[in-house]
Amino acid sequence: MIQGMIAAFSITPLGVGEGVGGYVADAVRVVRDSGLPNHTDAMFTTVEGDWAEVMDVIKRAVDAVAAQAPRVSLVLKADLRPGVTDGLTSKVATIERHLQG
Repeated sequence: MIQGMIAAFSITPLGVGEGVGGYVADAVRVVRDSGLPNHTDAMFTTVEGDWAEVMDVIKRAVDAVAAQAPRVSLVLKADLRPGVTDGLTSKVATIERHLQG
């Protein structure tokens, strides 16, 4: 069973015009309300947890956008690493250590 998973994803509503910030905010709200460790930047939202938790959050985020848009695009990249926790911050900390050394 996969315990450690980090997934970066992007949800884009299609067929709603150019202003999509409100739709994206609805998806990010689902992620933040999940209680799972997460981070949002200009391109992706990243969330960490076990497979079932992460995929459920992504599905609910897509559903939140799909409730308002006729079509939804989802881009998903996942790092599956059993036994790893706090990878969302520890991976970045490792890079920072290398940059300082």
